[in-house]
Amino acid sequence: MPDHSTMRRATAELFGTFWLTFGGCGAAVLSAAFPQLGIGFLGVSFAFGFTVLTMAYAVGHISGGHFNPAVTLGLWSAGRCANRHVVPYVAAQVGGAVLAAGTLYLIASGKPGWVPEGFASNGYGDLSPGKFGVVACLVTEFLLTFFFLFIIIGTTSKGAAVGFAGIPIGFALVLIHLISIPVTNTSVNPARSTGPALFAGGEYVGQLWLFWLAPIAGAMVAGTFARWFYEPVDIVETVVVEKVAVLPV
Repeated sequence: MPDHSTMRRATAELFGTFWLTFGGCGAAVLSAAFPQLGIGFLGVSFAFGFTVLTMAYAVGHISGGHFNPAVTLGLWSAGRCANRHVVPYVAAQVGGAVLAAGTLYLIASGKPGWVPEGFASNGYGDLSPGKFGVVACLVTEFLLTFFFLFIIIGTTSKGAAVGFAGIPIGFALVLIHLISIPVTNTSVNPARSTGPALFAGGEYVGQLWLFWLAPIAGAMVAGTFARWFYEPVDIVETVVVEKVAVLPV
């Protein structure tokens, strides 16, 4: 039975991942191509970045503000996430993403004649927005998640500006989406990929393996690299800095 602290942390992760999935995918499904007023790739990219930025400050001081299984496992590989938090965090993140996708589906289906199509899901090959092949998509997701974790770890380390880590992390996610929406529709987050895919169904579910494998591999390589790049004492001391600064423990 999880203790009270772990339950609070997992609940924070559920709320944060719900907001990320609902806000980012909601912008893609409801607003990206709205007649004459569509927000396009730029708007969707900022929507994802803003969800992380806002929730980082809302609940980051409770859970560390991961909202992403790849982030949790990447920070664990860097020695910055306790073993006991990994499974509850990942379960809460996936649950939050599925709940968000279900809520978004309920709202979107209220429009007459609406069809889900891809439902903001991720894909490669024929399911890639730009028809990019599996290798290109795998490399893209691996590389972008690697740098996302590197930015998270760097901006929450000793010597970084205290209290401001959420800003570069949020804008990093904006940049990631600006680069990769045409390639994979941007995942870098297995939970965000899972929620919409379950409602899009079919081939999107069959391609989920890539959007678990590549982001987690990229994140864990980044975490392992951080153990060398940042001196061990800095890795330990950033726990205190992060609690003050709001972001990942």
